[in-house]
Amino acid sequence: MSVRKKIWGEHAEKIARRLEAIDPDLARYIQDFAYEEVMARPGLDLKTRELLAVTALIALGNPDELKTHLRGALASGATEREVRETIIHSALYLGFPRALGAMKVFSELLARSDESGA
Repeated sequence: MSVRKKIWGEHAEKIARRLEAIDPDLARYIQDFAYEEVMARPGLDLKTRELLAVTALIALGNPDELKTHLRGALASGATEREVRETIIHSALYLGFPRALGAMKVFSELLARSDESGA
């Protein structure tokens, strides 16, 4: 299975279409280079890479991409507790407002998962 499909899961086609609608060339770079080359490199497991992505996206303040990588962290084997600890730890370096915003995104994602039974 491709790294992109492992991280994006059931949302893979929707995310790919959304990226391609924005710009096909940029979509190709994101899908092929970012996911299938950089994220697939040896040296760090995918769960660690996703937790690092979560931290970076908290720092950047990108809630849509954060949601994708929170899902990806869970799909890559991170537990809910590990994701929560990653968010809490980010507060030390990135600030409590950013961590709080990320925790809200994560809580909403979990609530939607519970509602859908996923």
